[in-house]
Amino acid sequence: MHFDSLQGWLSWQEGLHPLTIDLGLERVNQVFNALNPLHIKPLTVTVAGTNGKGSCVAYLEAIYLAQGYRVGTYTSPHILNYNERIKIDGKPVPDELICAAFARIESVRGDISLSYFEFGTLAALDIFWRAGLDVQLLEVGMGGRLDAVNIVNPDAALVSSIGIDHTYWLGETREAIGAEKAGIFRALTPAIVGDPEPPESLAETAVDKNARLYCIGKDFGYEKHDKAWDWWYQDAAADGITDTLTYIRQLPEPGLKGEHQYRNASSVILAIAKLAAKLPVSEESIRHGLENVRLTGRFQLLKGEVPVLLDVGHNPDAVRTLVDYLLTTFPEKRIHAVFSMMKDKDIAGVLEIMNPVVHDWFFVPLTNPRAPTESAMREIFLQSSVVNVFFGYTGFAEAFNAAKKLSQPGDLLLVFGSFFLVSDCLIEFEKSELTT
Repeated sequence: MHFDSLQGWLSWQEGLHPLTIDLGLERVNQVFNALNPLHIKPLTVTVAGTNGKGSCVAYLEAIYLAQGYRVGTYTSPHILNYNERIKIDGKPVPDELICAAFARIESVRGDISLSYFEFGTLAALDIFWRAGLDVQLLEVGMGGRLDAVNIVNPDAALVSSIGIDHTYWLGETREAIGAEKAGIFRALTPAIVGDPEPPESLAETAVDKNARLYCIGKDFGYEKHDKAWDWWYQDAAADGITDTLTYIRQLPEPGLKGEHQYRNASSVILAIAKLAAKLPVSEESIRHGLENVRLTGRFQLLKGEVPVLLDVGHNPDAVRTLVDYLLTTFPEKRIHAVFSMMKDKDIAGVLEIMNPVVHDWFFVPLTNPRAPTESAMREIFLQSSVVNVFFGYTGFAEAFNAAKKLSQPGDLLLVFGSFFLVSDCLIEFEKSELTT
């Protein structure tokens, strides 16, 4: 099978495999072995986590680029264009590179069926090893142990946080989910955990795999000051008695907002420190990367008479972090929420967490097959404590403009709950069709 356009390839892939999500490494490993028999790869950092993994990849990318290294990043999902998933030196790769990689994959896969995500993962790995990069940064799609990204052995593994999400595939407890995410750990390789209260399964898996475990608050961490912060790391000496304490002092505030970003940045700095023998990085580059990092859709503020805050958070832990940020950064603002989520998420839990800080809600129907119907959302809202909620819109633009008409100077428009919703928002803003 061959297509002349990226959209042709992607449309075909969407219907190729019977399951949208099909965790397991056997099929993708077989194709990877045919595609890259020698498993050639740049230095690799793999990042997993319920929340924060995209931020960690963004910090890693910004810092390594500041040092002048050639960097590949693979993330998902995309927000505006598929090419965002596969970047080299901070820029999405062109259609031609992705199509060429898809063609190489198709030439070796035989009758092995691959999912949309597996095709993309193989394409990223193929593009990266051919590009002569210094380092590749791989964001796990879901879980870790059985995610396609895990066909590559990382030189450092980072788990940003453990929360309850994707329970159908990963389990219903933090212990079960932690064990899945710890599947990216490898023997004698740094395994860095940025969750302040990690489930025991992470440590147990690290022991089973003989990985070198480092936990925030115990082995490394941060101390905040007025407008700066210190990073610290406690290295156990070979004699097991004398520890060495290392500091990087007076670091700038992370460019990504929220208290949790100090944990993400601290975890990233340790990963960089652990790989410094192969890829040295100066303190100046760390500072530059922390200040200049950018990430679409994460506490992203669009300024205006009534500012708009975008956040892709879609699970209870993510929106708790969002509530903290809203109370700290916008304590006096009346908040109008333009909202949608996927039906496989804990919608009721998210509503209860967000309701105390939201003045009114505007539900956006999405065309994605995973999105709930308006009637289903009406029932969920009816069973919640939410009072001020509006329905009946054909899409994002109508819901947003309705929220804007009810807003006043000094209010905040909050667009949150789904990557797909934030994507619709940015597309509309790009087309300049909204009355902003």
